[in-house]
Amino acid sequence: MKAFVLRSYGSPDVLRLTDVDTPVPGPSEVLIRIRATSVQPWDWHGMRGEPYVARVMPGGLGLRPKLSILGADVAGVVEAVGAQVTEYVPGDEVFAMPEGGGFAEYVSIPEHQVAPKPRNLSFEQAAAVPLAACTALLAVRDDAKVEPGHRVLVNGASGGVGTFAVQLAKAYGAHVTGVCSTRHVDLVRSIGADEVIDYTKEDFTRMGPPYDAILYVAGNRSFAECRRVLRRKGVCVMLGAAAGRWVQPAGRMFTMVAASMFASQKAVVTQVVGSAENRRNLRELTELIESGQVTPVIDRAYAFADTVAALRYQEEGHASGKVVITM
Repeated sequence: MKAFVLRSYGSPDVLRLTDVDTPVPGPSEVLIRIRATSVQPWDWHGMRGEPYVARVMPGGLGLRPKLSILGADVAGVVEAVGAQVTEYVPGDEVFAMPEGGGFAEYVSIPEHQVAPKPRNLSFEQAAAVPLAACTALLAVRDDAKVEPGHRVLVNGASGGVGTFAVQLAKAYGAHVTGVCSTRHVDLVRSIGADEVIDYTKEDFTRMGPPYDAILYVAGNRSFAECRRVLRRKGVCVMLGAAAGRWVQPAGRMFTMVAASMFASQKAVVTQVVGSAENRRNLRELTELIESGQVTPVIDRAYAFADTVAALRYQEEGHASGKVVITM
């Protein structure tokens, strides 16, 4: 099969389109013929090996790339199944969130990480969902514990995770304020935000009323600044932050969590990679998608041969929603 292979850290140009062996599914694995995948900051960090501190942290990136094939979202058709697989048969349309392997024609994934593709989505749309939407779901449902009537602010509301966070907070009954740049104001309003703050004109940390939760997807504001607009028992949920070469965004996340230990408001970091609940979360997202409460936002679609170009565009950090790759 064809795959974009990563041999060393670097720019998108380090990826090489190469012939590699097609995976053989293990007893409890599903072999998927990939029809679409997506690119996101997760791939950027794995490709660049940044922040550098993550290379030496336990369980971090490693001194050399751990994944030879990046890509953490897949949507496609079941090609073959292992002897112990009971839920899927060849021909089933599925989507999944492997930790890698999406930038290839085939991937083999444990059955418990696979879910049926939402019936009302194309493969391209479905590939935009897994990692970004699961991250947003964990932040809204588990970390922020959003309930009807809560006031929620999404900082970074126009990106891949942010567009899902706005829609999911609305689906859970919140009054949602989105923060984005001028050119994305109409988009954020169109996906359900009750209010939109243009950060080029206004400072959300100096605007009220106070929020029950801040979903911090992007930016470089401190916890002290965020506290100004949080209720006394409010929570700041970290889903990302401005990236850097040496320690960011990890440094900002750890600093905010540490600072919150001495405050009535709390800061927590959403952890989605390695979650044992991926299939359950994908099924919950499917219900919300099929009911019309959540819709993937796609900025651009690239052909598989143009994966390097897709990564370059994603690195610029200006995409509205997700950047997808079709096979």
